[in-house]
Amino acid sequence: MAKSNAPITEHLAYLLAQANREINRQLELRLSKEGVPVEQWRILKVLSDGDGHSMGDLADAVLLNHPTLTKMIDRMVSDALVYRVQDPNDRRKVLMFISDRGKVLCKKLNSLAVDQEEHILESYGDKSTSELKRLLESLIDSSN
Repeated sequence: MAKSNAPITEHLAYLLAQANREINRQLELRLSKEGVPVEQWRILKVLSDGDGHSMGDLADAVLLNHPTLTKMIDRMVSDALVYRVQDPNDRRKVLMFISDRGKVLCKKLNSLAVDQEEHILESYGDKSTSELKRLLESLIDSSN
């Protein structure tokens, strides 16, 4: 049980935020070689399934609020990395898709992300890394 007088550095919320910051910082260093922010890689990665995603679904999947996502998508459309298509089932909706140019960039970025994950695996081992992922997924599931 957590103590109310424990220093902030002992709180789970703080530790998760700090770990997230560090992992994103390391990934940003790798992705900066391609001039791409982490959020843009997440967008490309989600869209790479080819299914087409609404802005709402995409915002949830890439962990961005709608205004930030809209600005980023506008930039990515200008860079010909993604494109918009009106949803054939609901004319009020727009679906986002990855372009061929976006697929090429996504493949490069995925390679850099895999390198980063392999670095973590080397540092902590398969068993610890798998257990950490399992625990985090369980924590996320239990919070929903």
